Amino acid sequence: MAEPLRTLTTKVRGLWNPVHTISESDGSAVGLLKVRRNRWGLVVGAQYQPEKGEVLEFRRDPGILRAQFSLWTEDGEWLGSSLRWHVGRRQIDLWTGSKPYRVVPRTGLGRGWRVIASRTGEVATIRLGLLGRAARIEMRRKMDPELLLFCYFLGSLTSMESFFPSWLDRAVPSPARASAPGPT
Repeated sequence: MAEPLRTLTTKVRGLWNPVHTISESDGSAVGLLKVRRNRWGLVVGAQYQPEKGEVLEFRRDPGILRAQFSLWTEDGEWLGSSLRWHVGRRQIDLWTGSKPYRVVPRTGLGRGWRVIASRTGEVATIRLGLLGRAARIEMRRKMDPELLLFCYFLGSLTSMESFFPSWLDRAVPSPARASAPGPT
């Protein structure tokens, strides 16, 4: 696969209210993502504070479904929402107003997520190690950095569920089979 356009790395500290330090591949800090939980342990939101730029708010939307969050700017501008339709499904749907995305487990065994655009395919990959909570975020196509962080936030909440491949991988034909002539 082609080289990523941008690569970010994350380091996580803290257990109850973790703080994710996000930096460029060269080590320069990009910002902090601070996750908030209520007294029962439910993640109620997060705040992303960049080194420079606008602060972002991730808020849990009312409802009983997992991964039901929305992304807001500091000024109250809505940037996107997410929804996980069923408890047993690992796909997270993301709406931005103009372009829908899906966050699904990455191919093969191993922890991590892929961000899939409806028309163009894979946009980014979030790779998590087998142990630990550090991650590597690879942006493969042009995408708003705010939405990429939103996808990382959603994936970090359910990192253990991404170990096994997605059911979507079975539906995609391999390039060799797609170009082979059909039976006559």
